[in-house]
Amino acid sequence: MKEINRDESMFKQLTKNIWVTSMLLAVIIIGSVSAVVYWKISGESITTDNAIISAPITKLTTNVPGILNQVFVNIGDEVPAYTIVAQVGNELLKTKTASEVVSTLTAMGTTITPGTPVVSVINPDDLRVIAHIDEDKGLSAIHVGQQADFTVDAYGSQKFHGVVDEISPTARQGDIVFNISDKRQINQFDIKIRFDTAIYSELKNGMSAKVWIYK
Repeated sequence: MKEINRDESMFKQLTKNIWVTSMLLAVIIIGSVSAVVYWKISGESITTDNAIISAPITKLTTNVPGILNQVFVNIGDEVPAYTIVAQVGNELLKTKTASEVVSTLTAMGTTITPGTPVVSVINPDDLRVIAHIDEDKGLSAIHVGQQADFTVDAYGSQKFHGVVDEISPTARQGDIVFNISDKRQINQFDIKIRFDTAIYSELKNGMSAKVWIYK
């Protein structure tokens, strides 16, 4: 009987050792595969976490001086084309396209001079990811039509997909960095990435992003 118990104990120990060894091997394999995938992706992509979702801003202004009588919209409102958004004197300010309101004046009764933005809007269809790429960090390998993925801080690790739509012909003004080793000036360029705004309707103007552009 003791011999049987000893055999059962050895069998259980052997089984336990095999299980532990299998788990360790699985962890090693998964780690190795992840490292290879990361190396492959990082080697085939240009990455920056200096990016933002943005669209050109249209500022609706009055043609003649007048009193700000009323603003009919609020920040965040989405309105159709040709919507009346404010009244200055006898002049009605209207949108030209379907728009999202990003800012408004609130000082009713004040005099508004021509050129003063009363309501500012964007066209949501014009939203792009604007990635700022250092000229020495793969800029020469980027071209229109390349595939890109990006994440935004608001949605954690969820990835969105886009395509390189435009490469700025000139460097960004005021965003110059320096190489510490030789103090050489390094310019940054804007890379615009187009995405399907209908599918990704949750993406909003001003969201911070991280971008991977695939070579």
